[in-house]
Amino acid sequence: MTTLFINIKELLQVREQTPHFLAGDEMKTLPVLKNAFLRIEDDLIKDYGVMEDLTDSTADVTIDAEGKTILPTWIDSHTHIVYAGNREQEFVDRINGLSYEEIFNRGGGILNSAKKLQQISESDLFEESKKRLEEVMRQGTGALEIKSGYGLTLEAELKMLRVIKKLKETYPVAIKSTFLGAHAFPAEYKDNHEAYIDLICNEMIPAVAQENLADYIDAFLETGYFSVTETEKIMQTGLQYGLRSKIHVNQFTAIGGIKTCVENKALSVDHLEVVTDEDIEVLKNSKTMPVALPTCSYFISIPYTPARKMLNAGLPLALASDFNPGTTPSGNMNFVVATACIKMKMTPEEAINAATINAAYAMDLLESYGSVTKGKKASFIITQPLSSYYQIPYAFGSNLIESVYLNGKKWS
Repeated sequence: MTTLFINIKELLQVREQTPHFLAGDEMKTLPVLKNAFLRIEDDLIKDYGVMEDLTDSTADVTIDAEGKTILPTWIDSHTHIVYAGNREQEFVDRINGLSYEEIFNRGGGILNSAKKLQQISESDLFEESKKRLEEVMRQGTGALEIKSGYGLTLEAELKMLRVIKKLKETYPVAIKSTFLGAHAFPAEYKDNHEAYIDLICNEMIPAVAQENLADYIDAFLETGYFSVTETEKIMQTGLQYGLRSKIHVNQFTAIGGIKTCVENKALSVDHLEVVTDEDIEVLKNSKTMPVALPTCSYFISIPYTPARKMLNAGLPLALASDFNPGTTPSGNMNFVVATACIKMKMTPEEAINAATINAAYAMDLLESYGSVTKGKKASFIITQPLSSYYQIPYAFGSNLIESVYLNGKKWS
């Protein structure tokens, strides 16, 4: 089936060939066609151009997009949307002055979510999680990574990963799965970290790999959580089973974790609210994508990733939501892009590039997603009539999406 979109006011992220990723000054450029057409055939992009060059207007369906903007769906390369219940009380606790660490030390945080997840059935967990997935799809996300990490036992982690697999099989979005057994130390291992690391490396990772339930492996590399040495052992074990790493690092402190991640071929390093000059030098000329999570900073009032410093140094940067019950209970990538512009001083061009092309790289999806390129998946957002695409981050509280197409079909 062929669908032809005509009179598009602005067609964004149009690239004949997709670059490896965009870094430094490259991120300032966002290719745009004005008064454009877009032709899709089945689930792929077939052709595009300006209206004056449209010589063949035959199609099964023709849609007039006058005044509207079309851009690739958002790519969210860091989420935790499979979880049970919520942590609303911790939200109030933070308002009343408790820190993230204080909440965790009294049994809140990740351990709170783990207790709830261990008690929920797999079918109920799927029903809760699919509602969140459908929500982000309506908000324009066409591909996302989903982590485990709220199980902290082999049985519960596998339950999470099976739910992620079922979501992938049920919905027309690209989903990558990440095993995050090293999210926190369970209470029974509080004073015996070595035993839990052994459990992850000798039992959990082999079981996950045997059932082919994960694409990547992750760990919370942070003071008070998993050390550089512990994380390195997990990363190296993951590589033995074909699981490349995507690591939580430098959220609160810089302890040399980024260097270790780069040395162990991490696909991405995520959070980076704290970034040292040494970290920047290590990331230069590497194949590891830095990923910022600005709405996490917004929600728990911690510093934002120093985007300008990193981009001015020539680094690439991706954006993701960190959708999770404790520190970012939202997967709205429109707000992520707006927050990056408002709080991290990224230009709209840089932020859109970070949430499309660079985010696709951070999920190994660049061949099929992230830009309007012939042969890529026909997954894109059609906005309401806009004055310009700058309105997307400018009108941060407005729903500017008219419809979302996923794999060539209108989803919402």
